[in-house]
Amino acid sequence: MLFPQGDCMPPVSILWAYVLLAVALPWAAVVDLRKGLAPNYITLPAALAGLVGHALVGGMWGSEHALGLSGSLAGLAVGFAPMFVAWRMGGVGGGDVKLMAAVGALTGWRFALSALFFGLIAAAIMAIIVMARAGVIRKTLGRVWHCLMLALAFRKTIDPAVADSPKAPLAVAFCIGSAAAIVEAIWRGSGSLLGL
Repeated sequence: MLFPQGDCMPPVSILWAYVLLAVALPWAAVVDLRKGLAPNYITLPAALAGLVGHALVGGMWGSEHALGLSGSLAGLAVGFAPMFVAWRMGGVGGGDVKLMAAVGALTGWRFALSALFFGLIAAAIMAIIVMARAGVIRKTLGRVWHCLMLALAFRKTIDPAVADSPKAPLAVAFCIGSAAAIVEAIWRGSGSLLGL
C-alpha cells in the first residue's frame, strides 16, 4: 500500500514537500540548461525549507505520516554524501551536490536514494548523447579509463575532463530521476514517497 489509508495522495504532512520539489527541480533544470549551473538561490532555500518544514510538521523524530527533522537530515545526507565525493573528484559541480541534498531534505532518504539512482542513469545517458554529438566518446572514455587505472593503483588521479569537455546538465538528470522515483514508488506501492 502506497499510503497508510490506501489513499491515492500522500498525507498533507509530506505533500507540501513534493509541491516544493515540483517547483524547485524544474526551475533548477531550466537554469542549468541556460547557465550551466544549479544556483544557490534555488538549492539552499529548498534544502532549508525541507529541514524547517519537516521539523515543524513532524518534530524531531517524525511519525508514521511525517519525516520530522531526523528524517529530513537523513535524506539530506543520502543526497549530499555521494555527490560530495563526486564533486571532490571533479566529476560534478557544487550546485549539483546541493540540489541532491535539497531533494533528500525535502523527501527523505529512501526517495533521495531512488532519485539519485535514476538521476545518475539519466545523466549517463545524457553524457553519452552529449559526447556523441561532440564526437569525443573514444577520447573521453580513454581519459576516464586512465583515471580509473590510477585510482585502482592508489595513485593520485587526474580529472578526466578537460576545459573544453562537453557538459551534461545534471539538474535535468535529477529532475528526470525524481520523476522516475515517483513513478517507481507508485508502481511498487511502497512508502518511499513518504520518505520513511
